[in-house]
Amino acid sequence: MLEKNARLAVRSTSIMRGSERPAVGRGRDLAVTCQKGNTSDECAADGQMESRGDQDREAYHLSVLADEVLEVLAVSEGDVVFDGTLGGGGHSERLLESGAQVIACDRDPAALAYARERLAGYGEQFRAYHGNYDQMDQLLAAAGEKDGVDGIILDLGISSKHVDDAGRGFSFAKDGPLDMRMDSTAELTAELMVNDEDEAELRRIFWEYGEERAARAVVRAIVKAREEGRIETTGQLAALIESVIPRRGRRHPATKVFQALRIAVNDELGHLQRALEKTVFCLKPGGKLAIISFHSLEDRMVKRFLRQHSLAMLDRPEWPEPKVNPECFFSLPMKKPWVPGTYELENNPRARSAKLRAAVRLGSESQSMRNKNSYAK
Repeated sequence: MLEKNARLAVRSTSIMRGSERPAVGRGRDLAVTCQKGNTSDECAADGQMESRGDQDREAYHLSVLADEVLEVLAVSEGDVVFDGTLGGGGHSERLLESGAQVIACDRDPAALAYARERLAGYGEQFRAYHGNYDQMDQLLAAAGEKDGVDGIILDLGISSKHVDDAGRGFSFAKDGPLDMRMDSTAELTAELMVNDEDEAELRRIFWEYGEERAARAVVRAIVKAREEGRIETTGQLAALIESVIPRRGRRHPATKVFQALRIAVNDELGHLQRALEKTVFCLKPGGKLAIISFHSLEDRMVKRFLRQHSLAMLDRPEWPEPKVNPECFFSLPMKKPWVPGTYELENNPRARSAKLRAAVRLGSESQSMRNKNSYAK
């Protein structure tokens, strides 16, 4: 265990000193399988990525970019890490194996129950709660970690388990109820949104969250169809969208609309924004942040937030000179994100859009010195 931790620490030191890796693969094969997916349907369209029985059950807990996450967080024996997207427990297990204590949460009761049972052997080293990662300050306080943690991992998106389970309503590969709730105890479903939301709001959702150019035409078709009866299944909605948007290539025409509905039903971008703001106060000085995103909307939010809070100086054309950034809280160990390597992509196409970004929390002393030195230049 100590030898393994030492190797990880050595590799991570080079990262924290500013060495960069290209955003086109790591140059070494990674024998890991993805837990998260890009969108709810892009990978499941046409049934190409359907469940494979025992293999899918085995892959439930294996997470994308697991080696890279360990390298970024560089945990030591006794460090405390918050896993805000527990899922099947893949990242948490790797952290526990490295000697860290893990406080985790997940909004999906089914995933939470699975991970708790699977990681029960770690005893008090592992604690898991039902909740969303934007509640991290409350969850950490309840766990007795009021002074912050040494690391935070957020693996955004949905799991392969969500995609493959037709009953959850995330995919159109198999017909199922139009649900899409990550938290099965929540009230809002995709069925309610599709049938009860007004036309203007549906257009906004499909355009902003799905970047669907045909949003107006799709919404018109939905409004017309629901005059004759409620749209209740993924198959109904997918067929309706396909009647408006012709199929071209391998991507199903409903892909972007399903992504948009999933994001809206689960308020994914709202939770992410609130969580990003809380990382500043939930990380100890020197604490490390690792965030894996799967689509451009998430990645842009993460990239902008980290850039905004890692600039030592701010400058605007109307200012006579640059000013110290009072919200410079992070240093960025790598300018470009890490992405899965060749082996991982060959074995799991669902990992193809994953991007890992990282940051290190500055302390008050190092923050002041950083600002002073930068300003002097």
